[in-house]
Amino acid sequence: MNVRKAKHGWIFTLVFTLISIAYVFPIALVVINSFKKKAYISKKPFAIPTDKMFVGIENYIKGIQRTGFIDAFFTSLFITVLSVGVIILCTSMCAWYISRVKNRFTTALYFLCLFSMIVPFQMVMFTLSKLADMLKLNNPLGIVIVYLGFGAGLSVFMFCGFVKSIPLEIEEAAMIDGCTPLQTFFGIVMPIMKPTCITVAILQTMWIWNDYLLPYLVLDMTKYKTVPIAVQYLKGGYGSVDMGAMMGVLVLAIIPIIVFYLACQKYIIEGAFGCRNGGVPGNRYRQCRVSATLRMSSHSHHRTRSDVGSSLPLSQGQSNRHRL
Repeated sequence: MNVRKAKHGWIFTLVFTLISIAYVFPIALVVINSFKKKAYISKKPFAIPTDKMFVGIENYIKGIQRTGFIDAFFTSLFITVLSVGVIILCTSMCAWYISRVKNRFTTALYFLCLFSMIVPFQMVMFTLSKLADMLKLNNPLGIVIVYLGFGAGLSVFMFCGFVKSIPLEIEEAAMIDGCTPLQTFFGIVMPIMKPTCITVAILQTMWIWNDYLLPYLVLDMTKYKTVPIAVQYLKGGYGSVDMGAMMGVLVLAIIPIIVFYLACQKYIIEGAFGCRNGGVPGNRYRQCRVSATLRMSSHSHHRTRSDVGSSLPLSQGQSNRHRL
């Protein structure tokens, strides 16, 4: 089999390598400066920390102590995990309903979700802040509902595009065999949508974890603060900033997102490049067809031994005696 090589492939490799370095360089710069003394961060920001500049983990310890980073970290973790879970659960079910039920209500609901993606947050932020105080949503549990409202549009749009590619015969076979709509969704449809769920989870996690404005407007600052809000506590009077401690806290804030992305990377690749059978990843498609068959067979009514025996074909001798 002859494989044609792309013309000038090395040029594209060089260009995209330079673009990748340009994106990674600011993060590397933050990590390097987090180990320097505060005075050298402004004087020599691009220099590698030497014996005179190097301070070890002093900036990290100072940042954690001055910002209350531990409490802010667990508050952000609670809000992010719960919000992403609620968004994936609600929007995937909504997208499945919109894609399978065709009427005016589902069409209007779909366009309403698309419209929510267009409206800028700045138009509703002051009204939202007032409404959140009135409804007592100014706490980590209440802000999950707010995030569900803002994150539903993009998630429903992505899930709808994927659900339309799932063969309808699998769901029909499950329902014929006695599965309820909830059993069909959680047992058949949800496993097939796993790559899309991971993709949506990464996008929503990056947004919610790094969000500053919405928690600042909604949460009660005297009780709760997230990591982006805690970082702002390093700013002193007259614009003074402890750059060393801030760099250390920023590195600690970046690590969970990087770990989560690397852990879920294979599912994104599977959903983006491994799609066959109308958009469903091939391995996932075959696995879910097998699991669907097993689940549907478990829901079937088991016949008794006598019923099975009566349904078997008669032997030659039995057939002759039966005729007599």
